[in-house]
Amino acid sequence: MKLPKSYDVLRGDSSTPVKAWIQGVPLEAEARKQLINLTTLPFIHKWIAAMPDVHYGKGATIGSVIATKRAIIPAAVGVDLGCGMMAVETSLKASQLPDSLKMVRTAIEKAVPHGRTNGGQKNDRGAWGKIPDIVYQAWRPMTEAYESLSQKHPRLGQGNDVNQLGTLGGGNHFIEVCLDETDHVWVMLHSGSRGVGNRMGMHFIELARAEMGEKLGSLPDRDLAYLEEGSRYFSDYVDAVHWAQHYALVNRQLMMAAVIEAMKDSGLPEFQLTNTAVNCHHNYVSKETHYGEEVYVTRKGAVSAKRGQLGIIPGSMGAKSFIVSGLGNPESFESCSHGAGRAYSRTQARKQFTIQDHQKATEGIECRKDAQVIDETPAAYKDIDQVMKAQADLVEAIHTLKQVIVVKG
Repeated sequence: MKLPKSYDVLRGDSSTPVKAWIQGVPLEAEARKQLINLTTLPFIHKWIAAMPDVHYGKGATIGSVIATKRAIIPAAVGVDLGCGMMAVETSLKASQLPDSLKMVRTAIEKAVPHGRTNGGQKNDRGAWGKIPDIVYQAWRPMTEAYESLSQKHPRLGQGNDVNQLGTLGGGNHFIEVCLDETDHVWVMLHSGSRGVGNRMGMHFIELARAEMGEKLGSLPDRDLAYLEEGSRYFSDYVDAVHWAQHYALVNRQLMMAAVIEAMKDSGLPEFQLTNTAVNCHHNYVSKETHYGEEVYVTRKGAVSAKRGQLGIIPGSMGAKSFIVSGLGNPESFESCSHGAGRAYSRTQARKQFTIQDHQKATEGIECRKDAQVIDETPAAYKDIDQVMKAQADLVEAIHTLKQVIVVKG
């Protein structure tokens, strides 16, 4: 029996289609238009793939997978270069946790700088005041490439860098303590390349626009300005992106180590980490082979899901999350969603939901319940169960996690 297609095909005036895994989940008109705009570019390989968490984003649609031949769109890769997830399983069981988890949350908040104050300048609480030795040790191997990029592009070296390595940031970045289906305790976090990655992303977005010159006006959106292989800034951009992606990976590793130590020092019973650990990007570009051709794959809010590859798909701060194994579906360029996806923009969420709504939605979870996190309230996101159902041919869930502690920036 022939199975029905698990994706919808969207078309504009171009011959390039969009394959969208959106059955049972909403797709806003603005996001649809962004996806169709991408199909007009001359270097798209095969089609655009849209994941079920797809929604409108700055630069390009979040939840999109864009395979390109000999060109990259810097604004599609974005400015939170290398943003992604890390999760580790511990030997702790739910029965070993105290009735009140406030002390554990407080310990985590003290161990990892988070949020943003003072305009991100000196004395910002989200950066290190006194940088720990372990952070300097992780930073040193990155300095040669960073200094080389900064010599070519002085703007890149002007701002936060090592002082934000091992820090969370704000917005939708988080640290969570979760329970899986067997009541084992997991630690999960979400962050990227912080201020230095943002600076690199913005710089090359502007250079791409400048390099296109008069051709920029022929694009359906100036955010689709691209750099072609062999052009003046292409190699520098690839080097910068790969450096920032490495910074993001190390950033998550440092935070995870700090969180585990904080938990051990907070009075919890002695525990160890198991062999299950995942550290994956969901805002990045990589060179891959698909349908016999070597292409650049930009995953803007999407995760690599090669067959057997582990990934993380978080829900909102009051819903479940999933550790998944990829099914290697070629039609999605071996990708899956990076989360539930926003149903309401941050501005809309602040207008739509109240503190009481948020308190009810996060009942039983040790987390902030104030007006500053309303834009991250669970109802601001799509239904994670529907998102997972829509991509049943992209990944399979191997663990289901439920939060008991959430730390937000």
